[in-house]
Amino acid sequence: MSQSQEQNQQLQVKISDDVLKGFYANLVQVGYGSAGEEFILDFMNVVPPSGIVGSRIIVSPQHMKRVAAVLADNIKRYEEQFGQIKISDTPSHKIGFRTE
Repeated sequence: MSQSQEQNQQLQVKISDDVLKGFYANLVQVGYGSAGEEFILDFMNVVPPSGIVGSRIIVSPQHMKRVAAVLADNIKRYEEQFGQIKISDTPSHKIGFRTE
C-alpha cells in the first residue's frame, strides 16, 4: 500500500455503551511513573467527604505532550468563541487514595 493510500484510509474506532455514556469528573490527579515511562491521569468525581475514580488513563510522555498541546489549542478556540474561562479557587480539602 502506498503512503497516499494509507493517508486516505479511514480508521474505524468502536466505543462501548458504558464508555459512550461518559463519566463526569470534577477533579483530575496527574502523576508519572517512577521510571518516567508513562503519565497516569486519574479522573475523579469528588463530593466531600468522599469521591470515586471513574477512569484511569495511562499514556506515554510523548503522547501526554501532544494531549497537552491539543487541550491548550482547544481551550484557546473555546475562549475565542465563548469568552474567557474563569478559574475558581482551589479546594482547601486534601484528597488522597485509600485501599479497601
